[in-house]
Amino acid sequence: MMEAAPADHATEYAAGPALKLTERQRWEILGALFVGLFLSALDQTIVGTALPRIVTELGGLEYYVWVTTAYLLTATISGPFYGKLSDLYGRKPMLMIGIGIFIVGSILSALSQEMWQLVVARGIQGLGAGALFPVSLAIIGDLFTPAERGKYQGIFGGVFGIAALIGPALGGFLTENLSWHWIFLINVPIGLAALVVIGRVMPAVRRPGLTHSLDYLGAAVFTLGVSMLLIGLTNKQTGDWTDPTVGGLIVAGLATLAVFLVIESRAREPIVPLGLWRIRTYAASMVAVFLLAVGFFGAVVFLPLWFQTVQDSSPTQSGYQILPLLVGLISSSIAAGLLVSRTGRYKVILVVSVAVLGVGLALMTQLRADTPLPLLWVWMFITGVGIGPTLSVYTIVIQNAVSMRDLGTATSNLTFFRQVGGSVGLAVVGTVFGTTLREEAPRQLVAAGVPPDFVDQFAASGLGGSGLTAVGGDLGQLILDALPAEVRPIVEPLIPAIIGAIHEAISIAVANTFVVGVVAAAAALIATALVREIPLRSTTTTEIERRSAGDRDAGQLVEAAVAID
Repeated sequence: MMEAAPADHATEYAAGPALKLTERQRWEILGALFVGLFLSALDQTIVGTALPRIVTELGGLEYYVWVTTAYLLTATISGPFYGKLSDLYGRKPMLMIGIGIFIVGSILSALSQEMWQLVVARGIQGLGAGALFPVSLAIIGDLFTPAERGKYQGIFGGVFGIAALIGPALGGFLTENLSWHWIFLINVPIGLAALVVIGRVMPAVRRPGLTHSLDYLGAAVFTLGVSMLLIGLTNKQTGDWTDPTVGGLIVAGLATLAVFLVIESRAREPIVPLGLWRIRTYAASMVAVFLLAVGFFGAVVFLPLWFQTVQDSSPTQSGYQILPLLVGLISSSIAAGLLVSRTGRYKVILVVSVAVLGVGLALMTQLRADTPLPLLWVWMFITGVGIGPTLSVYTIVIQNAVSMRDLGTATSNLTFFRQVGGSVGLAVVGTVFGTTLREEAPRQLVAAGVPPDFVDQFAASGLGGSGLTAVGGDLGQLILDALPAEVRPIVEPLIPAIIGAIHEAISIAVANTFVVGVVAAAAALIATALVREIPLRSTTTTEIERRSAGDRDAGQLVEAAVAID
């Protein structure tokens, strides 16, 4: 039988000075948190469009992928640590440390003179960014009751969506009009302002009675396992599953993480408390978030690519062209948060939003080279409406299902599973895209009336792979250059038909990436249906002591503790 924690402890931790802030102070803190979250999400995508210019100036093409990978790797790995440490030592110091490291990494990135220096600096930047998202969301849990959090988590979801989606366009704008250094320097004054506000306004609140230290062995094994897993998934973008640097690292990473779970089951203060997985709502939400990330974040990467290759848009223009997706995401995220706060109900919102996402992704599987843009905008808007609530409402669900002592850990785990799901999604849809393109390119060439002899030469030249997507308006010249000189005069009149066939093949390949999303959304819908709708608490004083993990279902224990509250 579970009991509520002693009232003095619960009050000291959850209903202490943080909840006695004035309305102005709360909004000042929220503003600083929004800025931190925006910078964290922005720096995951803003660098991509600037990388060609950076490589031109700094050289080091072999480090190209690692400029992004280093940031994502350190941000993903450090997130669970910040969450756990914020539970032990308080949110304020962890968030300020994270922002400080992020600013240092941004300055070093801007000052880099060689590509390897930029990779190291981006790793430092990601090490700080790992704190911004999970700790900021945990602070919302400290400042507001579960019944109040919806409206603020909804805004957070919108901020995350804005940053993630406008990053490529903003990166292209700054690079074209100022220099690539500004995509990093812009973080410095904004980060410093957030640091000042947090240091001045936010009270230091932490769990009382701290007696345990961090699980250092588990931390080391976790870092090793996740590093191998993410590096393997990243290498999949340029290698095969059977490559030791791809499949080998993924298998080794999963095996290491299995060892990590054994260590965590015996640790006094585990980084990832395994008991949380006995809470049905927690476990179902984590699975759903992972699957949604696989389906959504993996597939939408190829939308800008379609605009750039088939529509001949610039990288900056392609960033603006996904605006309907952004509008749908922001509006639905904020609306869902307000609905949760007003009604106290969240399960039906999640079920409907995941279903809408599935419908939107299913519509996107019909994408072709001649798809009218207004129709595509409608599809994108529907997809955005579906994904918006999932960025905010699952956080409310998780925070309402666990005790206050695990709030930071649970929130950071949610962020971790979303990021890892995105990495898995990129690897899977990248494979689907490449395989489909290699199969469809010859087929579409034949359908366009291209002579079979040329189709065979085309396949033999290696042009049937994903390299076709990187050339945009120069595609015709690339094809001619790759063919023997004696056949170029014969092929040149066919270039318009060839380009049309290849654009159709690219469109079908992009459309097939959304099939992965539909399957993932269907599985996420099943997981979401298993979420138990626990009434949102009207206080923040729940502190559950688990005396016997096997006596009763942990989800029922949470409900019992809520009732006591």
